[in-house]
Amino acid sequence: MLIRYGYELTLNCQQPTFMLCMLDAHRERAHHIRYETPVITTPQIDSSTYIDLYGNHVRRLIAPAGDLAICCDAVIDDSGLPDPVVLDAQEVVMEQIPSNYLVYLLGSRYCETDKLGDIAWQLFGSTPRGWHRVQAICDFVCDHLTFGYEYARATRTAYEAFEERKGVCRDFAHLAVTFCRCMNIPARYTNGFLGDIGVPSNPTPMDYNAWFEVYLDGGWFTFDARHNTPRIGRIPVARGRDAIDVAMVTSFGPHSLTRFRVWTEEINEGVLQDLIAASLESEALAFHRN
Repeated sequence: MLIRYGYELTLNCQQPTFMLCMLDAHRERAHHIRYETPVITTPQIDSSTYIDLYGNHVRRLIAPAGDLAICCDAVIDDSGLPDPVVLDAQEVVMEQIPSNYLVYLLGSRYCETDKLGDIAWQLFGSTPRGWHRVQAICDFVCDHLTFGYEYARATRTAYEAFEERKGVCRDFAHLAVTFCRCMNIPARYTNGFLGDIGVPSNPTPMDYNAWFEVYLDGGWFTFDARHNTPRIGRIPVARGRDAIDVAMVTSFGPHSLTRFRVWTEEINEGVLQDLIAASLESEALAFHRN
C-alpha cells in the first residue's frame, strides 16, 4: 500500500527566533519511503537535524522576522496491515526491563503517576497482566473521556483529563500512558500521521495524531486509547515521555501559527510515478536556470 503524506505550515515571528521542529516521518521508516521532497522553506533558510535523547530526528532553524512557510510531501510504502494484536504478550519483570526504558515508568510533565497511582490500582489491579491489562486501560480511557476538538487545551495533564472527562487524542494518550506506568508497564507517548484508511472518512481537517506504545515481551506494541481499535497506516513522527518531548514546534521566543495543513491518503502507483516525474522536471528546470 502506498500512502502519500505531508504538511504545510506558516509561522509568524516578530523577530528572528530559534526553533526546533518535529514534523517528518521517523527515520526508522526511511527505507520504506518511495518519494520525498526536501523540506522547503519560504523564504529559503538553512536548517540542520540532530537525534535527541529518545531517538527522534529534530530539525533546528532560525525563523526570520515575518512569515516562514515550511512544507514537505512524501510517499511511503506501507504493509496495509492493521496494528498487530498479540493477546498473549506478557509484562516484563522489573529487573529485566532495559535501563534506557526505565524512564517510561516515571512520572513526567503531563503524566502524573503520583496523583493517579492509587486510582490505577483500584481500577486495574485485578485485571489479567500483560496485553489484557493494557487493553483494559484503553477500554476505560476510551469510555471515560469524551473526544472533541473544542476540548483541546495545551496545558491539560492526565489527571486533569481524568477529572474533566474530556479531551483530544493527546489527552487520551496521556491518561493511558500514566495508568500503564502506574501499573509498572513501560509506556511512551507517540505522535504521527494517521489517515482514514480502512475506516469511514472523517470530514474534519487532518492533524497529527497521538497514540502510545507499551513494552511487553521484549518489544514495543502500539495501542490507541482514542480510537481503541487497530488502525492501518500509522506513520510515527516522534516518541517521548509525553507531548512535551514530541512538540511539533518548540519556539524559543513568541510566534503564531497562521497556517497549518496535514494530509495522509492512500494512492496508487500511477500517482506516485506522476509525482516523481513532476519532481524530476522541476529539478531539470532549476538546473537549466542556474
